[in-house]
Amino acid sequence: MFDIPAGSVMRSWTGWIRPEDRAAYAGYMERTGLADYRSTRGNLGAATVFRDLPDGRCEVRTVSFWRDYADIVAFAGDDIEMAVFYPQDDGFLIDREFTVAHFDVA
Repeated sequence: MFDIPAGSVMRSWTGWIRPEDRAAYAGYMERTGLADYRSTRGNLGAATVFRDLPDGRCEVRTVSFWRDYADIVAFAGDDIEMAVFYPQDDGFLIDREFTVAHFDVA
């Protein structure tokens, strides 16, 4: 899917939506978060993935790949550990993480 070089950074965020909102939320993410990721210098790719959970929620994870941490600052601001949210998120998300995780790509 992506050609991600060693030494780059993966950024991951998790939230939860109602399963019936999956298609609408996927479209919303394409227009907001993923579009912003992809238009930021140093972004190497981004995707949203979904999985239905036994408790009736749908887990959503966004994963983005970046050339380096400085490029993440250009997207997220100085506190790169804080998640970035958009105006209509409250209409979709029934729960969310407020922080993100970063991983160094081997």
